[in-house]
Amino acid sequence: ARIVAYGITQLMRGDEDESPIGGMAFFAISFVLELVFMIFGSMIVARFSRWREYRADAGGARLGGRPQMISALQALKRNMNIPALEHQGEATVAALKIEGGKGKGISRFFSTHPDLDDRIARLQSMRA
Repeated sequence: ARIVAYGITQLMRGDEDESPIGGMAFFAISFVLELVFMIFGSMIVARFSRWREYRADAGGARLGGRPQMISALQALKRNMNIPALEHQGEATVAALKIEGGKGKGISRFFSTHPDLDDRIARLQSMRA
Protein backbone atom coordinates (compact mmCIF):
# COMPACT_ATOMS: atom_id res chain seq x y z
CA ALA A 1 0.00 0.00 0.00
CA ARG A 2 2.80 2.37 0.85
CA ILE A 3 4.68 1.61 -2.35
CA VAL A 4 1.60 2.38 -4.43
CA ALA A 5 0.94 5.51 -2.36
CA TYR A 6 4.55 6.61 -2.86
CA GLY A 7 4.22 6.16 -6.62
CA ILE A 8 0.99 8.14 -6.73
CA THR A 9 2.43 11.00 -4.66
CA GLN A 10 5.52 11.09 -6.89
CA LEU A 11 3.31 11.43 -9.95
CA MET A 12 1.27 14.16 -8.25
CA ARG A 13 4.34 16.03 -7.10
CA GLY A 14 5.65 16.96 -10.50
CA ASP A 15 8.77 19.16 -10.50
CA GLU A 16 8.34 20.45 -6.95
CA ASP A 17 10.90 19.39 -4.38
CA GLU A 18 9.40 18.90 -0.94
CA SER A 19 5.96 20.25 -0.25
CA PRO A 20 3.84 19.72 2.85
CA ILE A 21 0.94 18.65 0.66
CA GLY A 22 2.99 15.76 -0.71
CA GLY A 23 3.49 14.28 2.75
CA MET A 24 -0.16 14.62 3.66
CA ALA A 25 -1.20 13.15 0.31
CA PHE A 26 1.13 10.21 0.86
CA PHE A 27 -0.36 9.61 4.31
CA ALA A 28 -3.95 9.88 3.07
CA ILE A 29 -3.40 7.66 0.04
CA SER A 30 -1.50 5.04 2.03
CA PHE A 31 -4.23 5.04 4.69
CA VAL A 32 -6.98 4.48 2.12
CA LEU A 33 -5.00 1.78 0.31
CA GLU A 34 -4.23 -0.02 3.58
CA LEU A 35 -7.97 -0.09 4.36
CA VAL A 36 -8.81 -1.41 0.89
CA PHE A 37 -6.11 -4.10 1.03
CA MET A 38 -7.18 -5.07 4.56
CA ILE A 39 -10.78 -5.53 3.41
CA PHE A 40 -9.77 -7.60 0.38
CA GLY A 41 -7.35 -9.61 2.51
CA SER A 42 -10.10 -10.40 5.01
CA MET A 43 -12.32 -11.57 2.17
CA ILE A 44 -9.58 -13.88 0.87
CA VAL A 45 -8.95 -15.35 4.32
CA ALA A 46 -12.69 -15.89 4.87
CA ARG A 47 -13.03 -17.57 1.45
CA PHE A 48 -10.16 -19.92 2.27
CA SER A 49 -11.77 -20.71 5.62
CA ARG A 50 -15.08 -21.56 3.94
CA TRP A 51 -13.24 -23.81 1.45
CA ARG A 52 -11.58 -25.61 4.37
CA GLU A 53 -14.98 -26.15 6.01
CA TYR A 54 -16.32 -27.79 2.85
CA ARG A 55 -13.21 -29.99 2.70
CA ALA A 56 -13.58 -30.90 6.37
CA ASP A 57 -17.22 -31.84 5.76
CA ALA A 58 -16.20 -34.06 2.85
CA GLY A 59 -13.47 -35.66 4.97
CA GLY A 60 -15.90 -36.26 7.81
CA ALA A 61 -18.36 -37.82 5.37
CA ARG A 62 -15.66 -40.15 4.03
CA LEU A 63 -14.51 -41.19 7.49
CA GLY A 64 -17.77 -41.31 9.40
CA GLY A 65 -20.31 -41.72 6.65
CA ARG A 66 -22.25 -39.19 4.64
CA PRO A 67 -25.62 -39.74 6.41
CA GLN A 68 -23.97 -39.30 9.81
CA MET A 69 -22.23 -36.09 8.73
CA ILE A 70 -25.49 -34.70 7.31
CA SER A 71 -27.25 -35.66 10.54
CA ALA A 72 -24.56 -33.91 12.60
CA LEU A 73 -24.90 -30.70 10.58
CA GLN A 74 -28.69 -30.83 10.86
CA ALA A 75 -28.37 -31.26 14.64
CA LEU A 76 -26.02 -28.28 14.75
CA LYS A 77 -28.55 -26.26 12.76
CA ARG A 78 -31.37 -27.23 15.13
CA ASN A 79 -29.26 -26.27 18.16
CA MET A 80 -28.39 -22.89 16.63
CA ASN A 81 -32.11 -22.02 16.55
CA ILE A 82 -32.85 -22.65 20.23
CA PRO A 83 -34.45 -19.40 21.51
CA ALA A 84 -32.89 -19.65 24.99
CA LEU A 85 -29.40 -19.78 23.49
CA GLU A 86 -29.93 -17.00 20.98
CA HIS A 87 -29.45 -14.21 23.51
CA GLN A 88 -27.41 -15.99 26.17
CA GLY A 89 -23.75 -15.23 25.68
CA GLU A 90 -24.16 -13.74 22.20
CA ALA A 91 -20.82 -12.00 22.39
CA THR A 92 -19.05 -15.22 23.36
CA VAL A 93 -20.69 -17.40 20.74
CA ALA A 94 -20.50 -14.77 18.00
CA ALA A 95 -16.72 -15.10 17.89
CA LEU A 96 -17.07 -18.75 16.86
CA LYS A 97 -19.05 -17.88 13.70
CA ILE A 98 -20.03 -21.52 13.35
CA GLU A 99 -23.25 -20.98 11.47
CA GLY A 100 -22.14 -17.98 9.44
CA GLY A 101 -23.07 -17.24 5.85
CA LYS A 102 -26.64 -16.13 6.61
CA GLY A 103 -25.88 -12.53 5.82
CA LYS A 104 -27.20 -10.82 2.75
CA GLY A 105 -25.10 -9.16 0.12
CA ILE A 106 -21.50 -8.37 0.84
CA SER A 107 -21.51 -9.71 4.41
CA ARG A 108 -21.46 -13.27 3.01
CA PHE A 109 -17.94 -12.59 1.70
CA PHE A 110 -16.67 -12.02 5.25
CA SER A 111 -18.24 -15.13 6.79
CA THR A 112 -15.66 -17.72 7.82
CA HIS A 113 -18.14 -20.60 7.73
CA PRO A 114 -20.54 -21.46 4.92
CA ASP A 115 -24.27 -21.55 5.56
CA LEU A 116 -25.30 -24.85 7.13
CA ASP A 117 -27.93 -25.38 4.43
CA ASP A 118 -25.21 -25.05 1.77
CA ARG A 119 -22.98 -27.49 3.62
CA ILE A 120 -25.80 -30.03 3.91
CA ALA A 121 -26.72 -29.60 0.22
CA ARG A 122 -23.10 -30.20 -0.82
CA LEU A 123 -22.93 -33.37 1.24
CA GLN A 124 -26.21 -34.60 -0.22
CA SER A 125 -24.94 -34.00 -3.77
CA MET A 126 -21.65 -35.83 -3.12
CA ARG A 127 -21.08 -39.14 -4.84
CA ALA A 128 -21.20 -42.08 -2.46
